Amino acid sequence: MYVYTNYQLTDEETESLLSLHNSFEKCVSANGLGLKAARGSDYCQTTISFPSDTIPKWKDPKTGELEVLSYDFNLCEAVATWEQVRNSTTILTKEFIDSLPNGWEEYAWRRINKGVQLNRCENKTLCMEKLSLVLPETPPYFPRQYGRCAVIGNSGDLLKTKFGKEIDGYDAVLRENGAPTQNYTDYVGRKSTFRLLNRGSAKALDKVVELDEKRKEVLIVKTTIHDIMNKMIKELPITNPVYLMLGASFGSAAKGTGLKALEFALSMCDSVDMYGFTVDPGYKEWTRYFSESRQGHTPLHGRAYYQMMECLGLIKIHSPMRADPNRVIKWVPSSRIIRAARIASEKLLRRVGAGSEDPLRACSIIKKQAKRNLNALSNLRKAALDHLRYVKSTTMYPLEHNPGHGLLCTVPTD
Repeated sequence: MYVYTNYQLTDEETESLLSLHNSFEKCVSANGLGLKAARGSDYCQTTISFPSDTIPKWKDPKTGELEVLSYDFNLCEAVATWEQVRNSTTILTKEFIDSLPNGWEEYAWRRINKGVQLNRCENKTLCMEKLSLVLPETPPYFPRQYGRCAVIGNSGDLLKTKFGKEIDGYDAVLRENGAPTQNYTDYVGRKSTFRLLNRGSAKALDKVVELDEKRKEVLIVKTTIHDIMNKMIKELPITNPVYLMLGASFGSAAKGTGLKALEFALSMCDSVDMYGFTVDPGYKEWTRYFSESRQGHTPLHGRAYYQMMECLGLIKIHSPMRADPNRVIKWVPSSRIIRAARIASEKLLRRVGAGSEDPLRACSIIKKQAKRNLNALSNLRKAALDHLRYVKSTTMYPLEHNPGHGLLCTVPTD
């Protein structure tokens, strides 16, 4: 475990956080279609506000209250956590469960539907059997494995712009749940590399695999493995790779399949572009491009959060009002500012390994690696191999709800 206990910020680190806010506020003003950002009472807080004449349409089903017009975000948390995502694997593996202290007793059963009935995997063989069809020994994907990636949401706004050809030009395309391409290819493209599934879509795996005519989509389930799914994989059979997602903890600031899809993409891609997620000014209601209208997830909060991500250099937003593929995102903080602000943020947040430049600084658990497929490694693109060298061939896994946001790291045996 890497311990670095000097949490005092240097003048330079304080300056880096002020520079981050300065560039960030200019970026939101220049690219946010009317949004404004203002620094809060400390070095981390920012508030993103909508113009006062914005008419919120989404009501909280529990309270009946309309969405508010300003949202508080923690830039330190965003910079530190998203940097970890970019270095981590987001697929659950047997190596992860084996390396986690009491991994089978404390964790594995949580990824099995009705796992509580398994008495903390007392019968480990039964747990392994239930997970076996979705549990690779080691990570099938690596940071920087793909160059340009597109994540496609389900917004009805996609029908306002013919993005299809543009989307098909990406190295990898990630779609969500039951979103079809057939009959909509002019707008959403045809290519589909990955599909992220929530609980409902995962139970309809037989229908989901039919959405990709080539039957090659990799299916990523963000919840649990279900007996129904295992039965379908074995008996249909479903030949697509199916995996469970392992994700970072973002707290209540960001939830939903859309954010998980971006997290998955950022763990594997150099750059990530998003389509069909956000609402432009003047939206009337949240709709899906392929089915009836439905209440979406807090559209204004989502738009503010995605704008924060764009102005931290994590993603590029495409929407009807931002349809130019050559649009330049102005005032994005430089990689030098982001790196310095990340180190300062880790100190302020008391993160594991804060203040160290060592790429393994955040490893709070270190175990020996399971054997790797050397052929798969040798076929990786240069950026992925360079990253592997930088992290000394270490695989980093996020630890959910870990104090200090430490990572589980597996290192080569030699």
